[in-house]
Amino acid sequence: MRVLGIDPGIAIVGFGFIDKIGNKVVPVQYGSIQTEAHTDPEVRLLEVYNSTVQLIDKYKPDAMAIEKLFFNRNVTTAFTVAQARGVMILAAVQKGLQIGEYTPLQVKQAVVGYGKAEKKQVQEMVKLFLHLQTVPKPDDVADALAVAICHAHSAVLMNKMNEVHKR
Repeated sequence: MRVLGIDPGIAIVGFGFIDKIGNKVVPVQYGSIQTEAHTDPEVRLLEVYNSTVQLIDKYKPDAMAIEKLFFNRNVTTAFTVAQARGVMILAAVQKGLQIGEYTPLQVKQAVVGYGKAEKKQVQEMVKLFLHLQTVPKPDDVADALAVAICHAHSAVLMNKMNEVHKR
């Protein structure tokens, strides 16, 4: 199973593709989509959407895992990130991908084993899980890979739960 992990944003979107092979996760490609500051928001959203579609077309994932938003301060930022998250989900749905959504707590629990783990702990575990030489940068990329790893570990259980709910 190939998973596209997304750490949503409007300025920087972290993405990471991993393959789950048996009990292992293997990195395929990772990086970031970056949009120019001081560009109209609708132009930035279009760039995020188009880049997401291109990535999906190129790497052909089976599923997309995306982090749920958690904001406690800046409402303006929350709205723009939510819009970017929406266009990425739209791209995935249009391409027929299964979508998994995870809170930061769920991602930390899946990757580190502790829901209140520090960012650095998550980054180091991503590096270890994927046998990387260094922690991926910017931080959004490591976060996206963590979301993908979370989905890879959770997908089997999630699929079984969905089957039960359909009955």
